[in-house]
Amino acid sequence: MSGSKKYSISLPEDLAETVRTHVGPGGFSAYIAEALEHRVAMDKLREMVADFETDNDPLTREEVEGARAVLRHDHREAGGAAA
Repeated sequence: MSGSKKYSISLPEDLAETVRTHVGPGGFSAYIAEALEHRVAMDKLREMVADFETDNDPLTREEVEGARAVLRHDHREAGGAAA
């Protein structure tokens, strides 16, 4: 990730306090940044699947489960050799 910039955001107070309690002092921004990175990756993945299914048949349950295993880095479930 490149440099940082300060932003002001509004969050539900109970959610923000739960995160603060969980990560402790100084970890709040990193936790939020990681959550946002995850969300952006999932949004991009949804777009990729939608684009793929525009030109191809919908993914089968087996293909979806195989992709989930790869994303979890569990290659045994994806049908490959264990790393």
